[in-house]
Amino acid sequence: MSQRKVEQGRLENRKDSQQDTLILGTAAGGTVRCMSAVTTNLVAEAARRHDLWPTVAAALGRTLTGALLLASSLKELDRLTVQIVSDGPIGGITVEANAQGQVRGYVRNPEAHAPYNEKGKFDVKAVVGCGMFYVTRESGYDVGLYREPYRGSVPLVSGEIAEDFAYYLTKSEQIPSAVILGVHLQPSAPYVSAAGGLMIQMMPGADEKTISTIESTVSKMPQATIMIREGATPSDLLRAALGSIEFEILDEKPVSFACSCSYERAVSLISSIDRAEIESMLREDKGAVMTCHFCNEAYRLGEDELENILQGQ
Repeated sequence: MSQRKVEQGRLENRKDSQQDTLILGTAAGGTVRCMSAVTTNLVAEAARRHDLWPTVAAALGRTLTGALLLASSLKELDRLTVQIVSDGPIGGITVEANAQGQVRGYVRNPEAHAPYNEKGKFDVKAVVGCGMFYVTRESGYDVGLYREPYRGSVPLVSGEIAEDFAYYLTKSEQIPSAVILGVHLQPSAPYVSAAGGLMIQMMPGADEKTISTIESTVSKMPQATIMIREGATPSDLLRAALGSIEFEILDEKPVSFACSCSYERAVSLISSIDRAEIESMLREDKGAVMTCHFCNEAYRLGEDELENILQGQ
C-alpha cells in the first residue's frame, strides 16, 4: 500500500466482518494472566475519523489495542490513559480506555510519513521516534469519586508500540509480559483489513518451565494480523500463543471506539470561556465550533446558542 492519505469517507466500517471482541483469561493455575482482542473495526473507525495516513493508522491502532488489553482487568469505574510523548513526526499519541471495552484516541500529526523500513513494512518506529511512555490509572473520575491517579512512566525502547507496552509492564509494574500488537492495511477500502493483539503476563508463582514454554510458542506463532484476516477469534490467538498450556476465559466483551464528548459538553465548555471571547465569536464568526481531539467530532453553535450562553452568564 502506498504512503498516501487514508481519505475520510472512503474508509468504511467493516459492518459485515466479525465483531470486535476482547477476552480476559488465566492459565497455569492462575500464575499467568492473558488477554486478547480483535480490534479491526474500531481501528478502522479511528483511522476514518482522524483521516490518518497509513503509518499513523498502524501506530494509533496498535496503541488503541494495547490500551484496551491493559484496561481489561480494570474495575467498573476505572479508566486508564496511555500517552506517548515523542520527538518523531507523529508528535505524540494519546489513548483512553475503560473497563467497559470502550477506547478513544488521537495523534498530534495524522499526516506523519516515513519510508518503508528494511523489511518493506510501515516504519512505525520512525514516525514515533524517541521519547517517553506514560500510563495513568484513574478511579471514579467520571462519577465524581476522584482519587489521586497513579502514573507510571518509562522511556520508549523501540517506538514499535508492542515492545514499549511490554517494557512498561516489566519495569514500571514489575509484571514480565509478552505483547503482540498488529494492524494490517490494504490498498483499497476498507483500508484497515485486520487489527488486534494479545498480552500475556507472568504473575507471581509462574515457574520457569511455563515461562520458557510461552516464550517459545509466542516466538513461533503466525502473525496475529494474518490469523485475524483468516477469521481467527481472540481465543484462537491465545491458543496459538500459549501452545499446550490450557487457559480459562474469565470475561468476554465487545470493544469499540467510543467517545464521551457531546453537544452538551461543548456548550458547557464554551460557557466557561470569558464573556469577552464569546462576544468576539458572536461578532466576528457568527458562531463557534468545538472539535473533540479524541474523536474529531465537530460541534457547531450558532448565534442563537451563543446569545443564550451570554444571557445565562
